[in-house]
Amino acid sequence: MARNNDDMLMEDELAAAFLDEGGAGAPAVQDDGGLDQAPADDDGWDNTDEFPGQLAVDVYETADQLVVKARTAGISKSDLDVSISDNILTISGVLSGGEDEHTTRWHIQECYWGEFSRTIALPVQVREDENSVKAELKDGVLTITFEKEKVEAPKKIQIN
Repeated sequence: MARNNDDMLMEDELAAAFLDEGGAGAPAVQDDGGLDQAPADDDGWDNTDEFPGQLAVDVYETADQLVVKARTAGISKSDLDVSISDNILTISGVLSGGEDEHTTRWHIQECYWGEFSRTIALPVQVREDENSVKAELKDGVLTITFEKEKVEAPKKIQIN
């Protein structure tokens, strides 16, 4: 469910929508619980987008390694896919558990649920063989450690 900035309410508009007492905004209505709520209508958000969510990552290097860390709380190992080809790393998966079939109306939906994907061109050349890459999922953090390729220092060529 991707939303763009054009669909987001500005802070003043959001405050006005909740505090409106018959002004220019939508009138408040009573629900069965006696709480004021805005009338159910199209909020302008397209909730049917098929675009996968983005995964935030940290990428850093040590003397011998390149490390990629991604916060993956709530994702099981079986729902993650990590691959590398030509120094391009792809992390993708599915974050499930946010949908409830009995939901009739969302009031706040900030958490992303569904497919996500992130493709990163690694900033240094790494070894891609199985013995040189280690991936670990611990405490909701995916850590992928690569051995860096040994790059020979440039050789000086004598000009005669």
